[in-house]
Amino acid sequence: MRIVIQRVTEASVTVKGSTIGAIRTGLLVFLGVSKSDSEADAGYLIGKLLGLRIFPDETGKMNRNVSEAGGSLLIVSQFTLYADCRRGRRPGFDQAAPPERARDLYNYFVGLAGNGPVPVETGEFHASMQVRLVNDGPVTIQIDSAEANSR
Repeated sequence: MRIVIQRVTEASVTVKGSTIGAIRTGLLVFLGVSKSDSEADAGYLIGKLLGLRIFPDETGKMNRNVSEAGGSLLIVSQFTLYADCRRGRRPGFDQAAPPERARDLYNYFVGLAGNGPVPVETGEFHASMQVRLVNDGPVTIQIDSAEANSR
């Protein structure tokens, strides 16, 4: 499982002209699911995500997590995080999980996040979405659950 996190001052997701998720201060989280991912991967990433100290404290140092900053999460599924661009000019997506499995793990991830200390908004799985954001910093971080097994 792979997440790309962007610290934002605002973010929203629109589907067919309607805004379905929006936050102010917080984290926009793009989530990709691979064929080999499991619920353990989701648990690992939620722990990292909620504990990540990338919000400024009173001295301006990145020392607060999203909860301490009074922020929210906007979680958006994005299978293209598993694009393989090594050959040719068209990305391959062989490592991305099939839609049914990806949906289950996406929903599991969102459920875990919803049990945490911050409000959670979402995009719509498997939909064509327009994502708007104001990246704060900019701060953009990628975390892959495969890292948990490489330590």
